[in-house]
Amino acid sequence: MILPKRLALLIAGAVLMAFNLNTFVHAGSLIPGGFTGLTLLIQECGRRFWGIVPPFSLILFILNAVPAVISFRHIGKWFSVYSCLVIVVSGLLTDFMPPLFIELIQVHDTLLSAVFGGLLNALSISLLLRAGATSGGTDFIAIFIAEKYHKDAWMYIFIGNFALLAVAGYLFNLNAALYSIIFQFTTTMGLNALYKGYQQMTLFIITSKSNEVYNLIRDETNHAATSFTGVGHYEKSERVMLYSVVSAPEVQKLIRGIKRIDPAAFINVIKTDQLGGRFYRRPKD
Repeated sequence: MILPKRLALLIAGAVLMAFNLNTFVHAGSLIPGGFTGLTLLIQECGRRFWGIVPPFSLILFILNAVPAVISFRHIGKWFSVYSCLVIVVSGLLTDFMPPLFIELIQVHDTLLSAVFGGLLNALSISLLLRAGATSGGTDFIAIFIAEKYHKDAWMYIFIGNFALLAVAGYLFNLNAALYSIIFQFTTTMGLNALYKGYQQMTLFIITSKSNEVYNLIRDETNHAATSFTGVGHYEKSERVMLYSVVSAPEVQKLIRGIKRIDPAAFINVIKTDQLGGRFYRRPKD
């Protein structure tokens, strides 16, 4: 991805995130997950208990300081720089976005705020992921744990988000905390539909040109394949089936390439829900 396109996606994602916080999230008194939700909770505590509202951007920057350093050292330098750019832009815009843009949306129904806010949040996150960045916070932590220790940290992130909503519900408004669950669920479902970069697909390819097809898979994706020899009972002839697991965004390009090599190839694509063993993941930078 060339730099201008990546920069445009980063800015668009950050602007949408700030706009969402100032409209749907604010209108429904919702608590998003991660450090963004924690920042809003700290602001609300300051308002209720101490009569002061610290700037959103200041709290967000402090919370992200240590995770950003860890990400820069262990995940990827440019990935971290792009993500920090998003944190800075979205944080400052949340504090200083012109009222004109905020007044474009006046929603007085909490359920509508939760649903459409979740969808807009999913859209903003998908733009950031396509640009090779993230909104920071718990994403830094989860990616670091996954890549360094090969463990799935999302369950712990989920537990943290649940604890965050429990505290918000206990201190302030239980209804808003429960609606926030709808917001987070909508975000998750929307993100699964909009961005498939972290999904894997299994390919079963029956072809008469197995070596050429394997070379294509290796060169295009850096993934390997396993071949099985069998008999095609329709024509009573020997057939070779290649088995390979690749990332979801690579599938369509591979299918087009396989069809150019062997127009008669039979390709079966299956979604992979769980995968054990070594699986190549492209570097963040």
